[in-house]
Amino acid sequence: MNAATWATIDTHLGPFTAVVDADGAVLASGWTAELDELTPQIHPTLRPAELVRGDLGPAGDAVRRYHDGDLSAIDAVPVRQRSGEFLEHAWEVLREVPAGAPVTYTEYAAKAGRPAAVRAAASACARNAAALFVPCHRVLRTDGTLGGFRWGVDVKRRLLTHETPRD
Repeated sequence: MNAATWATIDTHLGPFTAVVDADGAVLASGWTAELDELTPQIHPTLRPAELVRGDLGPAGDAVRRYHDGDLSAIDAVPVRQRSGEFLEHAWEVLREVPAGAPVTYTEYAAKAGRPAAVRAAASACARNAAALFVPCHRVLRTDGTLGGFRWGVDVKRRLLTHETPRD
């Protein structure tokens, strides 16, 4: 892989940085202004030789629209992550969890086709490089509590509140 583009966007939840490849697929993203927090999350086979600060294109537009209330804006943005077969499948399944309808790790494991693999489902969330676009914040502990989140439990709570339907 040659060059990828990165940028930081100011959001109401704080700075959000993303790295996108030449095809516009998100390689890594999260609520940070530090590029160095994202690049280690990119699988070595996808890691770009060069990172250029610039316009994220449709991915950047989707980030802005999502934070402005268009919760489905992120759904069509391509994501590129690599790992084992289960994790790659689990990340795809996670993209199908709708905003405002979080699932537990147990439910997520079942949706991914391995109901007994709750720890593996949790690992998929922990190893997810493309936060927001692969919405690991939508997975809760079995007792309904938030659990961990790479970008902080407060950000996770605020994301879930942002996605909660209002009457």
